[in-house]
Amino acid sequence: MSDPSIPEPAAQRAASPFRLNLEQQRKRAKELLKGLRAGEAEALRRFRSHHPRWSDLQGTPPGGAVPLSEAQLVVARELGLPSWSRLKAHIAAMDRSWALIQGGDLAPDRDMTTLHIRCGSDIGQGLKQAGFAGDFLEYSDPLCQGPVRNDANWQEERAGFISRAYGAGAGMDLVTIAAKLRHAEEGLCSSAERYERIILWFEHDTYDQLILARCLAAFAERRPLRLELISPARFPGGMRFIGLGQLPPEALHLLWAERMPVPAEALATGRSVWDALREPDPTTLATLGARGTAGIPQLGEAVLRHCRELPWTRDGLSLTQRLILGLLAECARTAGQVFSALMLEREPLPWMTDLIFHDVLENMRQVERPVFTGAFEAEERSWAKEVLTITALGRAVLAGEVDWLSLAPSARWVGGVLIPGSAPCWRWNEGSTAVARC
Repeated sequence: MSDPSIPEPAAQRAASPFRLNLEQQRKRAKELLKGLRAGEAEALRRFRSHHPRWSDLQGTPPGGAVPLSEAQLVVARELGLPSWSRLKAHIAAMDRSWALIQGGDLAPDRDMTTLHIRCGSDIGQGLKQAGFAGDFLEYSDPLCQGPVRNDANWQEERAGFISRAYGAGAGMDLVTIAAKLRHAEEGLCSSAERYERIILWFEHDTYDQLILARCLAAFAERRPLRLELISPARFPGGMRFIGLGQLPPEALHLLWAERMPVPAEALATGRSVWDALREPDPTTLATLGARGTAGIPQLGEAVLRHCRELPWTRDGLSLTQRLILGLLAECARTAGQVFSALMLEREPLPWMTDLIFHDVLENMRQVERPVFTGAFEAEERSWAKEVLTITALGRAVLAGEVDWLSLAPSARWVGGVLIPGSAPCWRWNEGSTAVARC
């Protein structure tokens, strides 16, 4: 019988960019060093981008004394860790976590009745595979999009918006969506009375953090006996960390040790953000983001990113609209390629789902004159395969020569703020990180 304390070889695990193999990384470092000594452009770029003392190394003679340890440092930093020793320690910790899971270790959350709250279903199965035994509540209303108003019937309005914008793509009708929202809200508001401990699993982006603000506001009214937060802004891996749903079970198991208690000031901050998010005037929300959010700093960064979805004073575009046009200005791309580049490269705080992206893209078509055109080059007609090409007008809007709102786009909501599709309206001033009505 195998010893459960010895982790299985990495090859026996399903492939994941966040499952790192030490021997593979050693091989990558050797290949990188070989490329550097040969003067290969890509190796030079990687050193220049990731080595903290690149200027010191530039004086090394070609083919000379750059040691393997310097290439190992570059590899570690590419993967999101500050040093090779930290990379080795991380891989060892992941292997130990995997061994505990494979060995049937007792549930990490077994010591008290526990509820795990997440803004989606993406880690539900992973938590089970990692050995967690607590209940799971999905609260996934995308508050970063559509109307979020300070009204008694706000959830009914949310259900209508979600049904129109995403219902077809998600395969859900209005009745199903409304029931799901009610279930999540009722579960949230009653959880403090039913569980000894509540764990909030939310990463750093706008989608997650605005839902987190809603949760904190609810818990400010009814504080649980124990409230803890797991909110990583990054995780070591071979691709950009976007969300917890990317991570394998042993990573979730490892993150359990990094959970932090939610302080009282974070509850107060969450309630303030939730109140400001629903106001028709975004001034208070922008102020909260700019001055920082006490007890929960990632929320402030997400609030500022949310405010950047207002039309900008420069051109009337939201940040997302500008990033999309910027990608198309470089070359024609399929919609799927635009979404991938947006999330993995350009978006400063990745927050969109594919359904949200598709809705934003379709709304950008609803103008008097097109800023991009679309065509299918093969028989498959799924939205992600459509090739998009920027127009001359699109380039003029991107350059700030034509205001987006002059094209009469469809009205939209940013939280409690209605953007009517024409001036005057609330706009974002990037230079002053403040809002103005113009």
